[in-house]
Amino acid sequence: MRKSHWGFWAHKRINRLAVFRLPVAMQVFYKKHIDFITENATNPDKRRYAVVGEAERHYIDLDMYGDSALTILPKFWQAAVVRFGEDSLRRHGIVPWQIQLSAYQLTEAFKEKNAARILRVSADLGHYVADAHVPLHTTRNYNGQLSNQEGIHGFWESRLPELFAEEYDLWIGQAKYIDRIAEKAWLTVATSHACVDSVFLFEKELTDQSRKDAKYSYELRNNVLTRSYAREFSEKYHRMLQGQVERRMKASIEMVGDLWYTCWINAGQPDLQSLVNLVPAAETIQEEPQAEAIPNVRQEGDN
Repeated sequence: MRKSHWGFWAHKRINRLAVFRLPVAMQVFYKKHIDFITENATNPDKRRYAVVGEAERHYIDLDMYGDSALTILPKFWQAAVVRFGEDSLRRHGIVPWQIQLSAYQLTEAFKEKNAARILRVSADLGHYVADAHVPLHTTRNYNGQLSNQEGIHGFWESRLPELFAEEYDLWIGQAKYIDRIAEKAWLTVATSHACVDSVFLFEKELTDQSRKDAKYSYELRNNVLTRSYAREFSEKYHRMLQGQVERRMKASIEMVGDLWYTCWINAGQPDLQSLVNLVPAAETIQEEPQAEAIPNVRQEGDN
């Protein structure tokens, strides 16, 4: 099954920093449970091996629909199903529609004042939003397997943030209301997709310019000797991207906070102070019901 995450570290950082963008009326609840929001940012990735229909929520292969994908794909799910069929849509990924669904679920959770559901859906929504900001989540060549660049997925979304994210300026300011959630979701994947060419081109150029033994190195991880992209190679690639990873990560934090805030506003700004102590233990919080979908989602390397 295709791998589908920034890397656990980045997902957790994105959700955690989004909490600090919320107004005081929301922070009273979210900061109390910031560890849950942070640690459970990776839940959708853990589910992708166990839950039918989870994997396709993390990406959309826009290039499967041709050069006019962003024009011909309906922005709302039901219209898309009528035009393309549900199985076909799920086969090529549904992340912009999943963001809309999760936002609806969060709004309903706020209306219900269901503290456990608010936390669970908030964490999941943050994950899907972050994934939509990754360029390689918008192309069928998701791991460079079609261009002799296998491993580029983990390189961009895991290795680079692990090495350099501590240097990023990720503060954005207070959360803002999003007028059109669907439009924002589609703008996000469009912006990510516009980065795809440079992601592949720069890695190829750098590979061609480098010695064969300079691209990878071996590091001890959890007492296992693991092959990784060499630090010098990573630094050069990171510079060639000119802040691309930082911009996408920062945009993720911005949109996650904005969506949480928007859902709360749309629910009528319920008082969250009264919910602070109503959350059960993390192990008793139930997962959101999952829709059935097609099996046999394609494989993706874990490099």
